[in-house]
Amino acid sequence: MLGNRWRPGAAGVLLVLAAVIALALIVGGRDEQRATPVQPAAEYKEDALNVVVVMTDDQAVDTMRAMPRTRRLLGGKGVTFDNSFVSYPLCCPSRASFQTGQYAHNHGVLDNHPPNGGYQAFDAKRALPVWLSDAGYRTGFVGKFLNGYGKGKAAREVPPGWSDWYGLPASAKQRPFGFELNENGELVSYDDGEYKTEVLEDKAVSLVREWAGGRRPFFLWVATDAPHKDAGTDEDADRDPEPAPRDRGRFEREKAPRGESFNERDTSDKPGFVRGKRRLNAGEQEQIDKVYRSQLESLIAVDRLVKSIVQQLRRRGELENTVVMFTSDNGFIRGQHRIESGKASVYDEAIRVPLLVRGPGFPEAERDGRVIGNVDLAPTILDLAGAKADIAPDGLSLLPFEARRASWRPNLLLEVFERDKGNFVGVRTPRYAYAEYTKKDKRELYDLYRDPKQLDNLAGVPAYAEELDRLHERVTELRDCAGAGCR
Repeated sequence: MLGNRWRPGAAGVLLVLAAVIALALIVGGRDEQRATPVQPAAEYKEDALNVVVVMTDDQAVDTMRAMPRTRRLLGGKGVTFDNSFVSYPLCCPSRASFQTGQYAHNHGVLDNHPPNGGYQAFDAKRALPVWLSDAGYRTGFVGKFLNGYGKGKAAREVPPGWSDWYGLPASAKQRPFGFELNENGELVSYDDGEYKTEVLEDKAVSLVREWAGGRRPFFLWVATDAPHKDAGTDEDADRDPEPAPRDRGRFEREKAPRGESFNERDTSDKPGFVRGKRRLNAGEQEQIDKVYRSQLESLIAVDRLVKSIVQQLRRRGELENTVVMFTSDNGFIRGQHRIESGKASVYDEAIRVPLLVRGPGFPEAERDGRVIGNVDLAPTILDLAGAKADIAPDGLSLLPFEARRASWRPNLLLEVFERDKGNFVGVRTPRYAYAEYTKKDKRELYDLYRDPKQLDNLAGVPAYAEELDRLHERVTELRDCAGAGCR
């Protein structure tokens, strides 16, 4: 009878409701659970330094000419690292190395896409924002994270360790106008009149304004799309990437540099994926010029972003307590060695990136020629914060500056695991670039003192046999290294 049926009381209703919610979270991938930023640890050091990192996307070093404010405010007041490189010149593996201080073979992000790459392959629970949050830091992110972040139902996800999150979901990653931004778990739409880099600037400056003046230290990572090419741009468009409207035309007459390596005449000594390329035709060279002037113009807004952050830190009395870094996730090839565009290679245009650092612990107006890797940034930031990692970083801290400069490691591991780019493991030293390919036992060796454009592969030249053996031994030591064994 109806009267004998069970009727839950208030407590029972709550239990049933909790069970339904828990099941929904499991079935839905726990999206709601991940939408809430974390609170930093209650305890922190009141004298700890703030850290701000501005990172661009696909920026060749030669485009720094478009960023005079950044060169003056950071390089002129800090250190410009002339030999700064990324160990794996591809967006996702490089950004994972920045957050872990590890080479790709250790952090496991081996490509931009699943199954062995992208955000899905990244262990975000063991990374810089988590370690800094555990040390009491407020942690803020603004911009592009890792490829594959924020797909579909996960567009509202806030990765572990972040107390303030303004991340671009996958659908908005490379659109200059008309995009969404995940603002601490809520998707906010920006219309066609709002330029992305300028929106990111507003978010970054607002966070600095909110945090500065308080006792709790903070870490802010601002990652722009610029100067990466836009997604879905028509080939006939006169700009790609699209600059801010007020900057369009500032480099109207510019052409990409035509050095000796541009549209290289003889690539017979290069590996197959380069050797098989024909010389670039006039139309392809025009596209390269378009991308070059577009990248320069898109970086003007990034230059303003850096200036605005530095100004806000100064106004709030925090500039002298803050280390500010500027870098990129990788370089960019524009016509060198007949490669119309690209990055996952041993060539300097791909692996060399800008790195400018100002703040306590760094001398003023200096240039440093050491081979610095992106794996060295997380250990440096941990040193600045007095924080601890729960993994062994492969990189070295840049601090204490003078002591480390006197005893720096001799080389940096290079590795690429993209099949169509020719998988290789190699090293970059102050003088040599060396790579060993997995296919057909091909090698590349360049003496950069004599051949800075990497035109002549010396791997088969008898006079360099001894150097080739020495570099091969070093690659053998490093290819599976971990922690202190990588140094």
